[in-house]
Amino acid sequence: MTFVPVTGPAMLHAAHSPREGTVEFTDAGGRMITLPIRAALPVLAKARTVEDAHPSVLLLAAASLLFVAIDIRTTPESPVMKWGFALLTAYTGVVGAFLYVLGCREPLPGLHEQYVAARWRQALGSTMHCVAGDGVGILAGAVLATTLGITGLAEVALEYVLGFAFGWTIFQALFMRDMAGGSYLAALKSTFLSELLSMNLLMAGMIPTVMILRRHVPTADNPTTAQFWFVMSMGLLVGFIIAYPMNWWLVANKLKHGMMTVRPAHAHADAGASHDHMSHMSMAMDEGRPLRPSLPVMTLLSFLALAAGLALGRLA
Repeated sequence: MTFVPVTGPAMLHAAHSPREGTVEFTDAGGRMITLPIRAALPVLAKARTVEDAHPSVLLLAAASLLFVAIDIRTTPESPVMKWGFALLTAYTGVVGAFLYVLGCREPLPGLHEQYVAARWRQALGSTMHCVAGDGVGILAGAVLATTLGITGLAEVALEYVLGFAFGWTIFQALFMRDMAGGSYLAALKSTFLSELLSMNLLMAGMIPTVMILRRHVPTADNPTTAQFWFVMSMGLLVGFIIAYPMNWWLVANKLKHGMMTVRPAHAHADAGASHDHMSHMSMAMDEGRPLRPSLPVMTLLSFLALAAGLALGRLA
């Protein structure tokens, strides 16, 4: 046998005698091999049917993204958070739209400040911001790794580096530099640790999810298939859940921002309050206030979680 058919169609060529029939296999690269029916049976016994996602799934995801993209335009939230919810919905479909309505959408005019003030919504916004920004780099890394034939720990490292780089330098420091006094360098410095801790927990959940699903979902390592994007979507969703407690701690200690309210100056008599709310969510911790648990402890825990995620992904 010149190659082993892993994926692709199989065609039966019947003969007068069933034992004399043959099966023609074609792999994804277009190579073909014809096997006698006896030799083909062990291969066929392990075969599984690969089906594309049902059109209704894609329609629901598209409708969710369209709803968020249109509706969020009237939500008095900061532009970067609006982009974040749009990206999260692009990653997770109806789940992202549900989180937008649950955590950010203004229930009634003038109530956004009170609505997003709850700590759990602040943490939700912080986690969403992390997943949205880091997710761009992670997905780019996954596609690039597949294209270049990079697998295993090297793929994980590529996704981590690109995800962290985009999330930290663009979504955190660049887009939120006004919260650091307008200085990009100051924003880089003040957001590094918060981005690092959140990224570690995101990857701790995503790595084992993607590795496990790829072992059971055919063609999940091919970016041209719906299965690939489904697996990556599930990975980001699990990463979101695992990163949520860390973002709760970061927001509680004012190391990371959560939801915000941004209104035009003429739209509200109390417009100054919204600006006070933005400055209140500064990414610099209060001076003299001890962190519980301490920052070194939480940093160590984040790397332990990342190592556990790597181990689980390789052992499962």
